Amino acid sequence: MSDAAAARILDTAASCGAQFADVRFETARSERVEVRNGIVAALADSTSSGYGVRALVDGSWGFAASDDASDAALDATAARACAIARAGAAIARRRVGFPPPRAYVDSYVTPVTRDPASVPLGERVAMLLEAERLLHVQQSIAVGRSWIDLWSTVKTLYSSAGTRIDQRIVQTGCGIQALAVGDGDAQTRTFPGDIGLYQSGGWEIVDRANLVANAQRIGEEAAALLGAPQCPSGTFDLVLGGSQVSLQIHESCGHPAELDRVMGWEANFSGTSFLELDQLGCLRYGSPAVTIVIDNTMPLGMATCGYDDEGTKSGVFDIVRGGILAGYEMSNDTARAIGRESNACVRAQGWSFAPMIRMCNLSLLPGDTPFDRLFDDVRDGIYMESNRSWSIDDRRLNFQFGCEIGWEIKNGKRGRMLKNPTYAGMTPAFWNSCDAVGDAASWFAWGTPNCGKGEPMQVGRTTQAAAPARFRNIAVGVGYS
Repeated sequence: MSDAAAARILDTAASCGAQFADVRFETARSERVEVRNGIVAALADSTSSGYGVRALVDGSWGFAASDDASDAALDATAARACAIARAGAAIARRRVGFPPPRAYVDSYVTPVTRDPASVPLGERVAMLLEAERLLHVQQSIAVGRSWIDLWSTVKTLYSSAGTRIDQRIVQTGCGIQALAVGDGDAQTRTFPGDIGLYQSGGWEIVDRANLVANAQRIGEEAAALLGAPQCPSGTFDLVLGGSQVSLQIHESCGHPAELDRVMGWEANFSGTSFLELDQLGCLRYGSPAVTIVIDNTMPLGMATCGYDDEGTKSGVFDIVRGGILAGYEMSNDTARAIGRESNACVRAQGWSFAPMIRMCNLSLLPGDTPFDRLFDDVRDGIYMESNRSWSIDDRRLNFQFGCEIGWEIKNGKRGRMLKNPTYAGMTPAFWNSCDAVGDAASWFAWGTPNCGKGEPMQVGRTTQAAAPARFRNIAVGVGYS
């Protein structure tokens, strides 16, 4: 698409009554290779191109999209966005739409050490076949899987206020998984973390994951879990691995801190929020050890970019500071409604979707406790890694999570392996029980490639960076009361 096409769309929107309009041209490529039990089970490569138009008419937004680049289609798409906005304005009880406060002319490109496109398909498949083969350490390994996901997105945002922002975002992910079956039981181990390693960047992400080097260990752990004792039930001190802390942030902080949920503007798929506007600046969300920030400038973050899909510049912003609720994930409109400015948390799944508030990069800032020292003063506890299941109510308040693997902690030492570990709690009480967060050496950018929100649902790619952390007196096991 050209500057001329953008100018035509914006001129048509203005002639149809838009006080402000923007258009986002986007081309997205997605690739996946998956190996299962020694064969290539999936091989996909798709590209999608088109544009989406937002128009602001009488305080109401309209959105329309097309993949047709003809002059007639450009005009029709802009006019349709205006017509939708006008229809919304006719029934709106209040006008909440505002143009962004400033325009930018800029560009952003994801730093890439090795372009995934330069890696031959044969090399990709050979690595996955070898990693999957090494999972099969025993006959009990019934299913082995290995996979690679690659995304490359090129987009340009234009607005009637003068914005032009070019961006190229590259994201990469990979992982392995072993399913062990025996004695009427089934146990799974996944690596890295619970869904694989997903970060922004190129093939260096796959190299960093070291799938081949870790495959035998993961297969051995899956097989050993079949004979491991059941995790006990009761109240225990709990140490969570970094990827599980990441999931905890995602479900019990990321979603409830989306301001459209807080304000009741959004409830689809992930519910509303226990957080309320009058709690801002005063709710004791967690202990003083807990500081969680939005950081869409974070190296390796899946949501790292120069600007969001409204054209707001990325930055670092507090959600929780020293345990106190300090902010929300915001759009331009929701931020203005509470007297603030957007913190660049608006995304669309692709060109055919309307942008909306999305969880982006969240980071639980590291503490000063080395990972091994988190166990030191735990007399009777459990260490858990890698999420296996999760359940949380539609206000993101009461939850129960299960992990793939656990180990008992006795007098500061990690002991025997435990299977089917679970824990439960209520979000503020749980985070207030956190008395130590791992140090910077154990902090890691854990990405999530499949965060869902909205109706129709949009899939977003996010990061919740975290270190392992310790929580006191937590309900553990299926028999907790």
